[in-house]
Amino acid sequence: MTLDDLRVFTAVCRTGSLSAAARDLSCTQSAVSQHVKRLERELGLSLLERHTRGVLPTAYGRMLDAAVTEGLGCIDHTLRRLEAAARSGVGSVRVTTGATTVRHFMAAAVVDFRRHFPRASLEFQTETASRGCFDALAAGSVDLAWITLGPAARAVEQRPVVELPWSLAVSAADPLATRTEVSPADLQDARLIGLPENSTARRQLAAWLAESGIRPVFDTSVTDWDTAILLAELGLGRAVVPTLPAWSGPGHPDLRLIPVPGLPALTAGWAVRRWDALSPLALAFAETVERHCGTATLPRHPADGLAPPEPGHR
Repeated sequence: MTLDDLRVFTAVCRTGSLSAAARDLSCTQSAVSQHVKRLERELGLSLLERHTRGVLPTAYGRMLDAAVTEGLGCIDHTLRRLEAAARSGVGSVRVTTGATTVRHFMAAAVVDFRRHFPRASLEFQTETASRGCFDALAAGSVDLAWITLGPAARAVEQRPVVELPWSLAVSAADPLATRTEVSPADLQDARLIGLPENSTARRQLAAWLAESGIRPVFDTSVTDWDTAILLAELGLGRAVVPTLPAWSGPGHPDLRLIPVPGLPALTAGWAVRRWDALSPLALAFAETVERHCGTATLPRHPADGLAPPEPGHR
């Protein structure tokens, strides 16, 4: 068997389809099938179960997928780290996150990073939920994931960066618009705009409200907080959202963000496979984002040969 056989097999397990794996890998479905068959022939075991809608790994397949994902991810990260050190700041940093994260948390950091590392490139991969970010990390296709922190996935390390208090977004014409704050009890039976049910933030919000005996109705679903706030500003509903500075101020006269102090703050931050396996460039970008978010909790590794910018630089 070859490393390519193993990479193709994990892609099939991740996508649940031979054809989807072929699209991701830019090869033919027949080639994907041959890689899997070679693994099964050498191991003498069935690794996939074929169904009308795709494939699922067998028990043996799941064992192999877990081991290969862990092993190849470590190899990929180490090779990228060595390449970055050898090229002294030339390389790329691959980040997966939600659609509006760069706008709210990384805009200034991206400018700062590019000024200090002009030969480095940044690649952003958009996901709609933390699960997709975890899958990208596990597959080794990204270095860093910016997520809403929740229970850690297997073989993923998380670091909190910023806490986001909750607000109720309503239009200026809403009956609650004149309130200085609202309580969870004010949300009983409220019809809310929310993220999809599989998102970490939506699950956490629903759980916190349920602890207070509050069960709002999420009758409108959107893929990101910005869309939820925009719909609320247009008077198309209410939305319980993290307090995002970009929406505050005179630029949005028809919007009101009313604090909900009774809810625990949402925590956002980084997820990585292993901090000590990050390339110097990826670590420098993570630290730059943290610094611009007002914290400095990540470890620094000047011995890696690529010292990050000093905290006073902007």
